[in-house]
Amino acid sequence: MNRRTFAKIVVTSTLPLMAFTKKTWSVQLIRHATLILNSDDVRILIDPMLSPKGALDPVANAGNDIRIPMVDLPSSVEKILKGIDAVFITHTHRDHWDAEAQKVIDKSMPIFCQPADLEKIKGQGFTNVAAIEDKTVFKGITIHRTGGQHGTGEIGQKMGTVSGYVFDKGNERIYVAGDTIWCNEVEEALKKFKPQTTIVNAGGAQFLTGGPITMNEQDVKKVSGAVSPNTVVAVHMDTVNHCNVTRAVLKKFVLENNLTNIQIPDDGTTLTF
Repeated sequence: MNRRTFAKIVVTSTLPLMAFTKKTWSVQLIRHATLILNSDDVRILIDPMLSPKGALDPVANAGNDIRIPMVDLPSSVEKILKGIDAVFITHTHRDHWDAEAQKVIDKSMPIFCQPADLEKIKGQGFTNVAAIEDKTVFKGITIHRTGGQHGTGEIGQKMGTVSGYVFDKGNERIYVAGDTIWCNEVEEALKKFKPQTTIVNAGGAQFLTGGPITMNEQDVKKVSGAVSPNTVVAVHMDTVNHCNVTRAVLKKFVLENNLTNIQIPDDGTTLTF
């Protein structure tokens, strides 16, 4: 996305998505890492965490006992799921694929995942599950799977395999990086696919020991510099108790560092490109 098109981004907090003209992309942040990606007549749900506020135990070893999710969904589950054509899951940690999502999503819904999670999701009763080794095509959109590092050292190993996805219709590529810190895999994906829009899971999620397992302020800044002037959308904040970088903290950092290509949407906000 060049500077001219970046200036045309429309931000709206209205939950229902309007009818878009052909080849228009929109991304709606539901909450945390849960997104709805719209392109033409295709509506894709990414990393659904659909539990009501406080329904889940807190993340352990985080220095607090706040139950999660820490905030309500911005709309009803029925509205969120209406018209969904497929679900893409970057990995199966409960803040990206929770028991409520497994309960309410139709078992015949097309589900796309990383190979490491294929049998697990099938074992949950879903009958139309496909693992993306490298890339796949769904309703005219080419989806490339990318790698990442969900932390470093022993913590990173315990967090397991994670993926991201590049959604490519030729006129626009949107990269959903998933739960990863800044690493070689992210840098390589940015160089290879040159996305006009990159969505990163910020929040600086961290335990009492070990380093961050999602992007902190400095990681987001590195992504911003790597793609500038194209857009970075930072999500994955203010919902789970081990995410220490809040929207307020990141907004202050963005302002102080004049990172003009970064968007930090509130829950329910739609960004239209």
